[in-house]
Amino acid sequence: MRPVDLLRLLLLAAIWGSSFLFMRLVAPALGPLLTAELRVLLAGLALFAWFRATGTDLGLRANWRFFVIVGTVNSGVPFALFAYAALHIPAAYSAVLNATAPLFGVICAAVWLRERVTPARVAGLALGIAGVAVMVGVGPVQPTPQMLLAVGAGLAAPLCYGLAATYIKLHGAGIRPGAVAAGSQLGAALTLLPALPLWPAPAMGNPALLTPLVLACTATLALICGAVAYLLYFRLVEDTGPARALTVTLLIPVFGMGWGALFLGERITPAMAAGAACIVVGLVLLLDLRQLLRGRVTR
Repeated sequence: MRPVDLLRLLLLAAIWGSSFLFMRLVAPALGPLLTAELRVLLAGLALFAWFRATGTDLGLRANWRFFVIVGTVNSGVPFALFAYAALHIPAAYSAVLNATAPLFGVICAAVWLRERVTPARVAGLALGIAGVAVMVGVGPVQPTPQMLLAVGAGLAAPLCYGLAATYIKLHGAGIRPGAVAAGSQLGAALTLLPALPLWPAPAMGNPALLTPLVLACTATLALICGAVAYLLYFRLVEDTGPARALTVTLLIPVFGMGWGALFLGERITPAMAAGAACIVVGLVLLLDLRQLLRGRVTR
């Protein structure tokens, strides 16, 4: 990677790692569903405006069914699940749980795409599962039923990412990545809208919760962690290839834990660090980091 590409990679990891911090601040006021709705709606509108201004045809009419499905599975549902998890577990937990997405991606690809599961990938899966178990079992948060339900939501979200990645690989041939980003965010906003009454925003009953900080964090979550991050990611994919861009997954937990400790005072225990390390090593095995750095992996 050139220095500018490495800088983009670190910036992207820092931005996506911060999204769990913002959800911890926004979700108690807006609730999980409205938090997710505003995140995808504002990001989708910003991306649509950007691509429209640059003269890029997104093919929204031709591929609207694809965008709705991908948006629901890859953004709407997992963002709502992470927003729910943010009500009960630290941002660092969510960031580490998010890093299990490639583990679920390997499982989904093996089941539906018949991709070969090597011994290294089996070891990576085992380490990833062990990392989650260590973090949840002996972390700083007591494993109450509510906490375990939040962790379950935090694991169901990356499972959605794995399912969406498999669906995109099966049905997304010929659709530009930028179009998938903008179209899927708008599709997710469409499908989340009817569900909003199921979890009314707490701020509706208590307007004092809707502080300037909450509003600023909501806008940042959508526009920076959503629209800007997608633009950075696709520029990184274009300049370095999808293989090297995947290494951002290894860095997000580090930034997520750091932001939580710095701004929310969350404690990083040795158990959390050990669990995160297990997941990162598992990801190295799953992604075959040496081949990634050489640009040989193209999925």
